[in-house]
Amino acid sequence: MIIWLNGAFGSGKTTCAFELNRRLPNSFVYDPENIGYFIRNNTPKEIHKSDFQDHGQWRLFNYEMLKYIATEYLGIIIVPMTINNHQYYEEIIQRLIDDGIILKHYILYANKETILKRLNKRLERGETWAKSQIDRCIEVFDTEITEEKIITDNRNIDYVVEEIAKISGVTLLPDKRTFLKKGVDRAITLIKHIR
Repeated sequence: MIIWLNGAFGSGKTTCAFELNRRLPNSFVYDPENIGYFIRNNTPKEIHKSDFQDHGQWRLFNYEMLKYIATEYLGIIIVPMTINNHQYYEEIIQRLIDDGIILKHYILYANKETILKRLNKRLERGETWAKSQIDRCIEVFDTEITEEKIITDNRNIDYVVEEIAKISGVTLLPDKRTFLKKGVDRAITLIKHIR
């Protein structure tokens, strides 16, 4: 099974993905962004797109890798990735579903004010690329890619993770970490994934 966590940048996808991974035995976090960085590092700057998702190779490679992993790996694959272009959604997510892959797609949804607060906590001060995408993401998730939203405003990570598990039909291991240990783990995840 693939659990795909979609949502605006700053909606909590990566944090939730790694919390799920900690509590789901036989799970693996797959990061499609790595393919974007591979493309950027291995092609001339003159042909780079402003968004690496605009490279057809990015979409095709991620589709093929996820299909391969889903057919070879017996565990749960967790994918934290914003897809806010309906065509790209069709090329990766819908294509995997059409191929018979069990894929649960959730939009971690929050209002603009909440997302801005979260991005500011990540030290994204001023106008950043992630902030410039908020309005577009909200509009797309309201009109084009709309299924299975999990509202995250005024919800903590534990609540969101439990909700994802419940509607996915998976059982989480108990979280025996102390409050401090959870905070440290989440801070490390955040620091490792600031791009």
